[in-house]
Amino acid sequence: MKEARHISTHKSSFRDPAGFLFTENGRLLRQINPVYREEYDFLLNSGLYENLVGRKLLVSHREINDHPGYSHPFYKIIEPEPIGFISYPFEWSFSQLKDAALTTLIIQKIALEHGMTLKDSSAYNIQFKNGAPVLIDTLSFEIYREGNPWTAYRQFCQHFLAPLALMRWKDIRLNQLLKCYIDGIPLDLASRLLPVKTRLKFSLLWHIHLHAGAQKKYRNKGALAGQVRIKKINLIALIGSLITIVSKQAHEKQTTEWEDYYSFTNYPARAFAHKKELVARFLQNTVTRILWDLGANTGEFTQIAGQSGIDCIAFDIDQGAIESFYNRIKREKITNILPLVMDLTNPTPSIGWNNDERFSFVQRPHPDTILALAWIHHMAISNTLPLIKIAGFLSELCQNLIIEFVPKTDSQVMKLLESRRDIFPGYNEENFEHEFSSFFTIIAKEQIRDSQRILYLMKNRNHVPA
Repeated sequence: MKEARHISTHKSSFRDPAGFLFTENGRLLRQINPVYREEYDFLLNSGLYENLVGRKLLVSHREINDHPGYSHPFYKIIEPEPIGFISYPFEWSFSQLKDAALTTLIIQKIALEHGMTLKDSSAYNIQFKNGAPVLIDTLSFEIYREGNPWTAYRQFCQHFLAPLALMRWKDIRLNQLLKCYIDGIPLDLASRLLPVKTRLKFSLLWHIHLHAGAQKKYRNKGALAGQVRIKKINLIALIGSLITIVSKQAHEKQTTEWEDYYSFTNYPARAFAHKKELVARFLQNTVTRILWDLGANTGEFTQIAGQSGIDCIAFDIDQGAIESFYNRIKREKITNILPLVMDLTNPTPSIGWNNDERFSFVQRPHPDTILALAWIHHMAISNTLPLIKIAGFLSELCQNLIIEFVPKTDSQVMKLLESRRDIFPGYNEENFEHEFSSFFTIIAKEQIRDSQRILYLMKNRNHVPA
């Protein structure tokens, strides 16, 4: 009997007339429409596709010649190389956004050498695979026409250059504006927010401040107003200058709350070593392909899972901690860990058209195991979340849970209570176990040596959908 087709369009892929993504029985496919036939053939025949895939700058794909397609007419159906976890630019650290920007510019430079150009430069077209940024939109290219400007220049400035400048010159947290502005930070807003001294920086004066003024000048004079003819050699020079500008955008050290957490933790060395041993042992008692580390900080414990070959996503609210973690895994060429910035008390919502163009935190593929170390007291005390709510939230995400309970007598919790009244009578070991037992079975429990903290291994009582 022929397998039934369970097929649906991908919610984030509907704006491009060249084609779209759809899922069929769990497989992600892309339909290429007839209107894009010339560009697609040029991409392959010019050697650009092979060049970019060979440099790991573009995801590879395979053509499915006998596929009936999603809708008619269509030119090709392709199956792109899968990306394990889709992340968004407001979840990236400074260096992640910078590397994504450089990847976009390098792709544009190579495309021009092959007679093509990027027709858009959305940060959402870049994802991190095996530790490095890669372009995931095969249909982002068009054939270069002599004299045409780079149509994606403004988008590049809004998606990459403006947030990088704001993070560098104002505050490292300002990439969160990208969550409000899905097509990049408006250049007039960036210009107003940036310090006056940035007007003395020629690159920012030209690409942000004057660019914002030009946008305002030609706003009501038609789409082509203000466009100039530009020779290819000058266009290549523009891309080269942007590469230089982005490369020089250095992350200026800004003190963040938790970046140096491990330097001031109350763990003695023996306790820290014992905690690592317990995490490794508990992980061995799970079947884990994918792990999320909630409150990962700079990833000391994430790497225990990573060294076992597990694919890990490490979340932390602290921009400085994620910046340090990303630069470390980049230096050490670790390919199975992705650090991301996330406020777990206010995680990424569904945004965009119809509120589902970009997926929320909980809509993305769930892990087998969650690691939540030195985390519960921040949720329960700093953010006054009831234990039952925390347990229910975690039970909807994972099958296995490795979680650390930090009692009120711990010095870190005592610090949290120094400046507030203790309104948490239910925050204790007994009630923690009671509330979590509503959703999980406690498999193992062990106190960390030279510490009052307790590490638990729990199993979800109910089946968790993939």
